[in-house]
This record gives sequence, C-alpha cells and structure tokens, in this order.
Amino acid sequence: MARPRKPAAKPRRTYHHGDLRHALVEEALRLAAEGGPEAVTVREVARRVGVSSGAPFRHFPDRTTLLTAVAEEAMKRFRQEILRALEAAGSKGPLERLRAIGSAYLRWAVRHPTFFEVISSRRLIDFEGSAALRADNEAVQRLMAGLIEEARLKGEVRDDADARSIVIAGRALVYGLARMQVDDHYASWGLQAGEVERMMDAALGLFIAGLAAPPPRVARKRRAT
Repeated sequence: MARPRKPAAKPRRTYHHGDLRHALVEEALRLAAEGGPEAVTVREVARRVGVSSGAPFRHFPDRTTLLTAVAEEAMKRFRQEILRALEAAGSKGPLERLRAIGSAYLRWAVRHPTFFEVISSRRLIDFEGSAALRADNEAVQRLMAGLIEEARLKGEVRDDADARSIVIAGRALVYGLARMQVDDHYASWGLQAGEVERMMDAALGLFIAGLAAPPPRVARKRRAT
C-alpha cells in the first residue's frame, strides 16, 4: 500500500532588500484604516505581514517611528490629492484655486479620517524628525501663499491682512471643519451625514469670499445746479 504523500509545505514569504519596510508600512496603513491609529502596533503589523515579531524593529524600533512612516505615506497621498485639484482648477483665478486646495483638504479628510488624524495629531508621530513630512507640509503652505500673492498682485484680495495670516486662518478653518468630522461633532449641530460636506463647502466659500477685495467705488457725478 502506497504511503500517503505529505502536503507540500507552503513557501515561506521572503523579502528582497527594502521590500519589508514597504510591506510593513502598507499593512500599517490598512490596519489604521480598519481600527484607527490605536490599532497600529509593530508586533501586530509584523503578524499580519507574516514575519517574526522582531523582524520589523530593524526598520521601526517603536510604534512612533512606524506611525511616522504611515503619516509620511498618508501626507504624500494627501498632497497628490491637492495637486490633482489644482490641475482640475486649470486657469481659474487664484482665489478659486485656493478654494480648490481647501476643498481637496476637506474631501480627503472626510474620506480618509484615520489618515487625517495620523498626520494631524503630533502626539502620534515625530513630525519634526521627519524631513518628508516637513517638506510636504511646507510645499502646501507655499502653494497657498503663492496663490494669495498672485491674487494680491491682481488686486483680487483685500490688502489689510498679510499672506501668512491668511494661510494660517485658512488652514485653521479647514483643519477645524475636518476635526469636527473626525470627532463626530456635527450630529450635535443637527447635521445629517449627507449635509456635512455641503456645509463644509459653504463655510469654505464664505472664507474665500471674505478675502476678496471690495469692488472699486464709482464716483458720483454732481448734478448741475
């Protein structure tokens, strides 16, 4: 009688140099999307990737470095969303393109709340220690400042506020609107899920309208006496 054949052993997953780090970050992104930032641990990501619990520590010695890498990838995707929005805005005026940046910010935060929380919560990541995060953040700030300066040169923006104040105020607005969504505050204001994005867009529109320079006054002609 022939002896039963043993089942073929499953091939062990191997990684070339550099592949493991990428696999760990991608798995951490998926884990964060499923369970929030709190669900991401180095050991759990290692388990899901299929490597020993000690294997990731060469790339990520602690949870903060892993979440910082997650934030770097999320920030890169966020910046790509902004660039696509600007491309779609085409040759519209600078304030309309500034609004496109704000809309992209809000749209991305609503659709990816966990990633927004990771990149915005400095307690979770080492923002100052990440050259990539700082570079992407500064690039978005420069885009905004450049559009405000363009609008100023064209006489389309009010001249009683400097560009830096406008950039910070704009960022504060979209950050606050997005954070209210992440923290589920809108229900207490009587807003249904389908109304939130419309309300966000309306608030952004009010901000952009408030930046616009007032129309020039037309001198009234005196009536002949």
